Amino acid sequence: MSGSTGSGRGHLPTGRVAAACLFLFAIAYGLIGARIDYAFASDPLGPRVFPVALAMALAVLALLFARRPEGAEELPKGALLGRTLAIPTLAVASVLLMEPLGFPVAIFVLTAGVARVFGAGWVRAAFGGVLHAALWWAVFVAALEVYLPTGTIFG
Repeated sequence: MSGSTGSGRGHLPTGRVAAACLFLFAIAYGLIGARIDYAFASDPLGPRVFPVALAMALAVLALLFARRPEGAEELPKGALLGRTLAIPTLAVASVLLMEPLGFPVAIFVLTAGVARVFGAGWVRAAFGGVLHAALWWAVFVAALEVYLPTGTIFG
């Protein structure tokens, strides 16, 4: 086991911290999902069921992991920690950019940033981001006729 100590118990504090974070995320996700408003006439179960069920499943799995966290790895250090934190940071940044700059710019930032984290050069990362944004814009807006935000800056 690659994160084990000599006693064979693994990194229990790291695993328990991860389990606690997952459990707190499950509670927050479930509470947010339970607040979704909908018209009962549209569907008897409504859109609340999936996020609440997913939150409950995650909470149960987090509790099971907290009981037996033997397989947990050590927290990353140095450059690996930076790369590890870059991915959720890029995801949050893309969500925050969605309203002011729109879907195409937000998905470009996410895709190009993740490509850079995984070692792509600037040109390839930018090219991939443009292609990815154009692909999903075409799929959702042109093919499926789903509204995607263009951003307050662009209209």
